[in-house]
Amino acid sequence: MSTPIPLGLLAAGGDVPRRVARTAAAAGRTVAVVALEGWARPEDFAGLPVIAERPGAAGTIFAFFRQHGVAEVVMTGGAQRPAFRALRPDATGARLLARVGRAYFLGDDSLLRAVAEVLEGEGFRVVSAQSVLGDVLAGAGLFAGALPDEARSDILRGIQVARALGAVDVGQSVVIQQGLVLGVEAIEGTDALLSRCAGLKREGFGGVLVKLVKPGQDRRLDLPTIGPITIRAAAAAGLAGIAVEAGGTILVDRPAMRAAAAETGLFLFGFDPATFTEETSA
Repeated sequence: MSTPIPLGLLAAGGDVPRRVARTAAAAGRTVAVVALEGWARPEDFAGLPVIAERPGAAGTIFAFFRQHGVAEVVMTGGAQRPAFRALRPDATGARLLARVGRAYFLGDDSLLRAVAEVLEGEGFRVVSAQSVLGDVLAGAGLFAGALPDEARSDILRGIQVARALGAVDVGQSVVIQQGLVLGVEAIEGTDALLSRCAGLKREGFGGVLVKLVKPGQDRRLDLPTIGPITIRAAAAAGLAGIAVEAGGTILVDRPAMRAAAAETGLFLFGFDPATFTEETSA
């Protein structure tokens, strides 16, 4: 029997980092957690080796991982990029920031790719959250509610807009109502996008939150993610449902998601962006 590979977790906010830690530990893996300051709480990883650190403390983070024999690293969780001056890098961090270079000032995928390259240059193998969690990606088709006819054109429009945004590494989510773009995701995140769109909603069919992977995105890093909180936020914004890329979106707690969708009346739908059309979605 092979020895479980020790896992390092760079944990930002939300439930996914906690689930990765619990799943890996239950499989017998050593899990060393870096709770990134401002996003993750060390107490959420009680019972595991954990430190709270700022993102710029690369020397401390690498030493902590090596102390616990870490070979693979998962980077996951919701975070807003800190201002460059707020990083407060240590000596190792300053040296590595020079390697990251201009990627820090580009989109999230560019930055995360650069960070992954740094980690792998230090001898760690970067792996995805879904490789630890197993069956967490959305499948194709409905997984809650019923898809209204009016939603199909909004989903198609959302795919087109999100692809255009993703091509320049901006965001993964858009809100479409009756063909109108109510909002696009930038640095604020999905919940803030939905809150902003609540005041922009038109009369009639409620519209759709559409999420998909950016073209060319490294799928080990920052996949679109939805959970019960997303569903309740979409309902509060007056939307009719949520459509996500099948095979490219993490679903957090499916039973709770289905319960939230049933309670709010929202539909949840997985699509293949390469083949989705208004006609084939029926």
